[in-house]
Amino acid sequence: MEPLLTAQHLRKKFGKLTAVDDITINVQAGECLALLGPNGAGKTTTVEMLEGLQTPDSGEIRIFGQSLRTARQSIMQNVGVMLQETQLYKKLTVKETLELFASFFAKSLKVDDAIAMVELSDKRDSRLEQLSGGQMQRAYLACSLINEPRLLFLDEPTTGLDPQSRRMIWDLLQKHKGRDRGILLTTHYMDEAEKLADRVAVVDHGRIIAEGSPSQLIQTHCGEQVVCFRYLGLEPAAVRDRLQAHLPWLKEAVVIHNSFELVARDPVQIITELSRASDQQNLKLAQLEMRRSTLEDVFIKLTGRSIRDA
Repeated sequence: MEPLLTAQHLRKKFGKLTAVDDITINVQAGECLALLGPNGAGKTTTVEMLEGLQTPDSGEIRIFGQSLRTARQSIMQNVGVMLQETQLYKKLTVKETLELFASFFAKSLKVDDAIAMVELSDKRDSRLEQLSGGQMQRAYLACSLINEPRLLFLDEPTTGLDPQSRRMIWDLLQKHKGRDRGILLTTHYMDEAEKLADRVAVVDHGRIIAEGSPSQLIQTHCGEQVVCFRYLGLEPAAVRDRLQAHLPWLKEAVVIHNSFELVARDPVQIITELSRASDQQNLKLAQLEMRRSTLEDVFIKLTGRSIRDA
C-alpha cells in the first residue's frame, strides 16, 4: 500500500543556514511516526514543509499519492494539523470554534461529537478565554480532528495537560491511527513517543541520524541497562578528574542533575570497576543503581543532550 505521506530529499536554507539537509521520511496508514530533535535541529522546519507552511528549496512531498505542491487544496481536506502555538479567537465558545473549523471542510464530524471526544461537553458554551491551559489544548485537538483526517500532524499535543488528560489523549490517538489513518507527532515527552510511536526518527543538524521502532533504537544504541551513580561531596567535574585515568569509560557517561548515567552493555562489570576505583580513591558513593534503558537515553547518546534541555 502506498504511504499516506512520502517526503524525499527535502532541503531548506535560510540565508547561509541549512535548516534541513536531505531528509527523506514516510508515514504509512495505521502508524504513528514521532519526529524527535533538539531545538535548532531542523525538526520544526521539516514539519512546516510537510504541512505546506514552508516551501522546500528542493525535494518532493507527496500526500495520498498527490504532489503537495500542485494539489495542496484537495489534500488538506483530509489533513488535520495541531500546531504548538495555535492562536484562535478566544471570544468564541468551544462550540462556535468547532463550528468554524467544520465549515472549512466538505465533510466533518458533528460538532457535539467532536467536543465529547475530547471530554469538553461541559465546556461547550464556554469561551476559549475561560478555559484552563489543558482544556484549551483539548479544544485545539478537537479542531484538528473535526474533519476525521487521514493524516494528522500533532506538534506537542499534550503540553499543559494533567496525567489523566494525557492518557485520555493517548487512547484517542491510538484509536484514530487504528482506522488506517496516520499520525506525524513531535513531542518533548519521551514516554509519549514510546507509547504512541510505531517508528521514531531522530533529527539533528538538519538530518535524520537514526530511525526505527522505539525498541529497536533502544536495543541498537543503548542495550538494556543504564548505570546511575553520584558521589558525596564531589561535583561531576571533580569526579572525572579523580577517576578518568582509572575508568576510561567514564568519558562516555552523561551528567544529569549532578548524577552520572552510563549506558552499559555489561552493567555488572561497570559496577565492579566503579566500586574498586572508588575504594582506591577513598570516594564514597551516594547513589548507585541500575534501570532499564529508555528512548530518552537514545536521544542523549545520539545528540549529546536531554530533550528536556534541548
